[in-house]
Amino acid sequence: MSNRTESSFKERFWNSSIKIHRPLVISFLVRNPLQSNARGLKIATIDNIHTVIHQILQLAVEDNYIRRNISDNLLKELKSSHHYEDSHRRALTLPEQELFMEFLSKENSQYYHWLPIFTVMLGTGMRVGEITGLRWNDIDLKSGIIDVNHTLVYYKHRDENGCYFDIHSPKTKAGVRQIPMTEEVKNAFLLEKKMQELAGIQSKVTIDGYHNFIFVNRFGNVQNQGTLNRALRRIIRDCNDKQLLKEKNNPVLLPNFSCHSLRHTFTTRLVEAGVDIKVIQNLCGHSRSDVTLDIYTTVTKELKQAEFDDFQKKLKEKKQEWKNRQEKDARFSSGVVEKILLHKQW
Repeated sequence: MSNRTESSFKERFWNSSIKIHRPLVISFLVRNPLQSNARGLKIATIDNIHTVIHQILQLAVEDNYIRRNISDNLLKELKSSHHYEDSHRRALTLPEQELFMEFLSKENSQYYHWLPIFTVMLGTGMRVGEITGLRWNDIDLKSGIIDVNHTLVYYKHRDENGCYFDIHSPKTKAGVRQIPMTEEVKNAFLLEKKMQELAGIQSKVTIDGYHNFIFVNRFGNVQNQGTLNRALRRIIRDCNDKQLLKEKNNPVLLPNFSCHSLRHTFTTRLVEAGVDIKVIQNLCGHSRSDVTLDIYTTVTKELKQAEFDDFQKKLKEKKQEWKNRQEKDARFSSGVVEKILLHKQW
């Protein structure tokens, strides 16, 4: 959490002379998501507000101003009633993932410069703010380790500067972690460095003392989630147009998905590969095991159904094969009988 946010928080809530009302004020802010939704706010907007408030209250817990964070799990019921998690956590299938990466990998494509950051998303499962906040000194290409210790947040502040970036600590202690690089992820970092050197681009921004960011735009400023999601929408559109022009029956098409979907895709591939659930929880920075278990249960259920469907298909093929053999044997037997009868008549 930035010093500005901490100072603003203490000024607004802890310096009040009517101490008994503090929990009531905070409770009103975080316990009325249904009223906010009724006013037309999107679930994602409420979720972003909750994220900021949760971090502020967590600081209050650590400073012993309050005993517990009353914003924990407050949006679970709201998200469930609107099926928010279902669409928010939609993972790409393996054919969709391969199509997405193949489309980005074409060097003559206008989207080639997006290949490194989306490769890192798919290969690490890091949150968007964790990736956009990565600095070159947070990664060790020699040992192949990524050190996740902060997140980059962009939101509207209550001052004359409006919207700008802040550096926050991870949402939970589990968010501070080390992630090993796959060969693809390591090559993605190297490609990003090479692209920036060729284009004469380098990080020019300093945020709360942090600088030397890895993923920057052509002006040297850090990327943000809105820009990345808009890029994804254009990629999805052009990739699908290209697929449809091939005039194939049932072509693989990309669904509408966001950066968070790539995080969920990473988790899904780990489950499909049989990686231990505790390892998955650590890699993804899940503070609660039930978050990992929800994904694990969903994916294993889908795998089970896929295996059963495959079993039914093979069983059906075997039955058809047995039926064809029987018909062939029957025709053969009938031909033999006819030949015997003809021979006797002769």
